[in-house]
Amino acid sequence: MQPQGNPLISLLPIVAIFLIFYFLLIRPQQKQQKAHEKMLEALKKGDKILTNGGFYGTIVGIKGTDLEVRFAENVKLTVARSAVAKLISSGSEDEAELASK
Repeated sequence: MQPQGNPLISLLPIVAIFLIFYFLLIRPQQKQQKAHEKMLEALKKGDKILTNGGFYGTIVGIKGTDLEVRFAENVKLTVARSAVAKLISSGSEDEAELASK
């Protein structure tokens, strides 16, 4: 009969795999999610955005968790703040460009 080794050594590969998954997959995803939430909270009037539907627009008003977005000259829609995928440019950057001209 063979002597049995330490049971903790048999768990070591499983723990190592979990740590690798945590640092390569879970942790970066959490950081990305926090950055996206921070971006959603910081949205303001004049910001140019990209929605999850693929539409580019400019924020013209904020009503709580909803945004009024202008997509074309005469097209304004109310979208949920959570529907914003990406901030393209900040309204303050556009104001700085206009002031420098």
